[in-house]
Amino acid sequence: MAHEMMVLALQLGVILVMAKISGWFFSTKLHQPKVLGELVAGMIIGPYVLGAIPLGSFGPLFPPVAGTIPVSPELYGIATIGSILLLFSSGLETDLPTFLRFSGKASVVGLGGVIISFFLGSTVTVLLHPSVHSIMDPEALFLGTICTATSIGITARILGETKKISSPEGVTILAAAVLDDVISIVLLSVVVGISSVEMSGGSVAWSGIGSVALKAVGFWAICMVVGIMVAPHLTKWMKQLESLSVIAEISFGIALLLAGLSEMAGLAMIIGAYITGLSFSQTDVSAEITERIKGVGDYFIPVFFAVMGMMVDFSAISSVLGFGLLFSLIAFVGKLAGCGLPSLFVGFNWRGALRIGAGMLPRGEVTLIVAGIGLASGAIGPDMFGVAVMTMLLASVAAPPLLVKSFSGGSGYRKKISEPATADMVTLELEFPSERAAEFLRKSFSDAFRSEGFFVRTIEGSVRSWQIRKEEMVFILRRKGSLIEVSGKQEYEAFVRLLLLETLVDFQEFVDSLKSMEQPDMMGAGLLMNMFARNQQSDS
Repeated sequence: MAHEMMVLALQLGVILVMAKISGWFFSTKLHQPKVLGELVAGMIIGPYVLGAIPLGSFGPLFPPVAGTIPVSPELYGIATIGSILLLFSSGLETDLPTFLRFSGKASVVGLGGVIISFFLGSTVTVLLHPSVHSIMDPEALFLGTICTATSIGITARILGETKKISSPEGVTILAAAVLDDVISIVLLSVVVGISSVEMSGGSVAWSGIGSVALKAVGFWAICMVVGIMVAPHLTKWMKQLESLSVIAEISFGIALLLAGLSEMAGLAMIIGAYITGLSFSQTDVSAEITERIKGVGDYFIPVFFAVMGMMVDFSAISSVLGFGLLFSLIAFVGKLAGCGLPSLFVGFNWRGALRIGAGMLPRGEVTLIVAGIGLASGAIGPDMFGVAVMTMLLASVAAPPLLVKSFSGGSGYRKKISEPATADMVTLELEFPSERAAEFLRKSFSDAFRSEGFFVRTIEGSVRSWQIRKEEMVFILRRKGSLIEVSGKQEYEAFVRLLLLETLVDFQEFVDSLKSMEQPDMMGAGLLMNMFARNQQSDS
């Protein structure tokens, strides 16, 4: 055991160093997503390239492991934790109202991608592979299913890096990718049932296949609804613990539990993790959880993508290179057309359709799950497993730059996104003699809100802004030079005015104390009250 843990520590050290350096190089020098560098690092140091070279008496650092997963169970387990962290974080960063608003459109996109990709993949297998004679042949069924899966992990990482997770295209891609994986795993259960019957010469037990599919879909739908309803009450209870670190740790523990239950229900673990993050995304502690999870994810998530790169066996690809390249091209077309074209009918323009199609291109963990089950069951051989790996490799390399490039330009949604009603919004303005005085008061305002149980987080942008939130109460605090603005619903105006007045009184007492020390009077009480009286109704 001690020796195995030593090997694991060495492996993780090499993976982290190489993945971080490669990710840095790809992002700063090649202007490509970090995930691409992490995947390439895994390919280079993996068991099929440098990792297989013996290091003296120690032997290879990454020796190939027998089976469909060529790395040790310990290393793959840590990579799995990375994938759960990634999808939990992506769920936290997703805007739930926008997600729900576009879930219907995402269903159309996801179904279109699954249907077209499956029939294109299985048909090209029948036409070009001499040993396959029917679309119901196990090899055709498995390769068709391999075409349907989308790597939500790779897509989520790219959307997170480009800060497009909560855009109309971003939430549609994520929702459609989740649906794709659910349908792919349900389809896998159907294909496994049919294939086992085909190879044994028996009859298809549709009732058993249907029950497995129904259980998977039911678990996904129930967890989504229950999670969204329960999360606000759960966070209210956890806040009694008076520790944001404990809240974040318990939240991730719940993500791990739901990930395990998802696997038990026949779904991928990452789906349970994403549902958990999405459920917590609209709570007032979501930003605090995200901030604390990010530090852990920076270590584990690169390991996940590097291990995905390690699974690329170049020797298995070489024997089916021609068919694999054509099959990969068909798989690309299946997602670009199957997901892009339906999006044109649900409100997106051609730019949005390209973004959605590109976002659905990556293949990853679910593709390997499907291919691995096919290989273990004897439905496909090592050559077709190599085709699946080639498809995953080419999609993983081609999709990130294409997706990043597609997001340049204007909106991909034809209709203007309606903003929340602003008739009941009010903005209070306070102007100070200097920026230093304004920043001092801004910090005092933030501390006053925190003392009342609010959570304050920075909003990225050209103007320094902060979101102040406690359950359903949400305010935006901005500082524009020496001007401070506080925006929120009109029903909370009296509360904000009182809190600001208390802060200004405290500040005045501070000024008076300086005055008593024969320091210059920076501003008088009359000036403060005049500033506080200035407010204006806002339309935004």
